[in-house]
Amino acid sequence: MAFISGRNSWLAFMLGMLIGFFTIFLLVHNITHSFRVNAPVAIRSWKTIEDMALLEKVPHVHQPGSSKVSDDLSQKVRVLCWIMTGPSNLYTKAIHLKYSWTRHCNVVLFMSSTTNTSFPTIGLETKEGRDQLYWKTIRAFQYVHKNYYDQADWFLKADDDTYIVVDNLRWMLSNYTPDQPVYFGKRFKPFAKQGYMSGGAGYVLSKEALNRFVKGFDTGVCQHTTSVEDLALGQCMEKMGVIAGDSRDTEKRETFHPFPPESHLTGHFDKSFWYWSYCFYPIVEGPQCCSDLAISFHYIDPTWMHGLEYLVYHLRAYGYDHRYQPPLPEAAGRLPVTHEKKPAPDIKANETSSS
Repeated sequence: MAFISGRNSWLAFMLGMLIGFFTIFLLVHNITHSFRVNAPVAIRSWKTIEDMALLEKVPHVHQPGSSKVSDDLSQKVRVLCWIMTGPSNLYTKAIHLKYSWTRHCNVVLFMSSTTNTSFPTIGLETKEGRDQLYWKTIRAFQYVHKNYYDQADWFLKADDDTYIVVDNLRWMLSNYTPDQPVYFGKRFKPFAKQGYMSGGAGYVLSKEALNRFVKGFDTGVCQHTTSVEDLALGQCMEKMGVIAGDSRDTEKRETFHPFPPESHLTGHFDKSFWYWSYCFYPIVEGPQCCSDLAISFHYIDPTWMHGLEYLVYHLRAYGYDHRYQPPLPEAAGRLPVTHEKKPAPDIKANETSSS
């Protein structure tokens, strides 16, 4: 009897422990979930086509007169942005660019392997995959040169996981003219005498640089020699006499970045990491890594495109002036103002030129 009584006590003890554990688990679960905030409908509903229009309601407004300088500059430094994407990324990545930073571009085009008239994308008649990146780049710039050459002064290429602060880009470009053979980005140094620009961080070509790039393939000076898109483009630029420009700010801080903000601000790059041997300019880790007028960051989570948009254009500390307020370059005052807007050509799969 003593054995049975002891066994029953042990079973009762274990049952009580299990019930207590389960009760605590439910309590903690309910508390933590009661404080969990779902993403706004306009951001999380992109997964369903019927709710896609809600993304258009994600606000991006400024008070009257609050953006006069950037508005004026947008008429002097016209930027065409084309986005490298693919069919499988349209509603997981590209859709977030469409309704965030690309709205600041004068013209925006989404380049894919195939045409999608509803998104829309321009079909370049290529395959998908990393080995197709340079083919897509070549044909995208050829398409832009043929159809949009007169509608912009500068031509930006960005991936569908890159965030661009277009207004800061315009400030940097306002010190130059589109007839100069120059291009800018995050400058790497190996494999090309003057270096080349990182593809992930994005790069921007002047009108003359675009003209020379296309001419390089028309004349056979440039060819598709490697699938490494950014290096191959840099080597073509060098052959065509296009200068690899210095995109750092007036305090020599980088503006184009191949990694997310946290990697540059709080991360540490091991000395054996390839980044140390690739960077054209000295690497600075920590808060001084990046310009206050930074232009790009790469490997950005899709929904964080909206987060960065808010941080860049809306969040501020009350009562503080910005610590870095460089004046508009004198050259900007001499740039012509362009008001005209031409209708975009119809998107057709057979409009792209082949190489």
